[in-house]
Amino acid sequence: MAEIAPAADQVATQPQFAIEKLYIKDLSLEVPNAPQIFMEQGQPAVDLNLHTEGKLIRDDAYHVTLSVTVTAKMGDKTLFLIEVVQGGIFRIANVLPEMIPQVLGITCPNLLYPYAREVVSDVSVRAGFMPIVLQPINFELLYQQQAAQAAAQSNPVLPAAPANSTH
Repeated sequence: MAEIAPAADQVATQPQFAIEKLYIKDLSLEVPNAPQIFMEQGQPAVDLNLHTEGKLIRDDAYHVTLSVTVTAKMGDKTLFLIEVVQGGIFRIANVLPEMIPQVLGITCPNLLYPYAREVVSDVSVRAGFMPIVLQPINFELLYQQQAAQAAAQSNPVLPAAPANSTH
């Protein structure tokens, strides 16, 4: 019986995606009001900020970073500030050029975020606080919102003229 094997040309042109390296690029913890802040009672307000960047570093390798900043405050006092930049090197080949921004803005952050979440939780505990459990993020929705915002800024839409109605 003959084996059916894909032609070499077909395999060479298939879209390819691989993780080459995942790492913590930067990590920072500040507890500016220690030790007094540990005497405070109440539920802190937690603020989360995210930022992603991606760039080509060689023929088919892209470097993507996900910056996560978590600030916890009790009233006007900062409990802690955790900043982590989770990095990754991804091999992306045979993907349509117009799809690369989506891969860098959706797929790669989806892979990096769980690692950054784990770091934030671990660092908050090591700093003497309760673990911070960051909720899942829909990077596809964030990407679409940013793309729509960028399109609106580059192509401003004129406001619609008031409608005249006759009843």
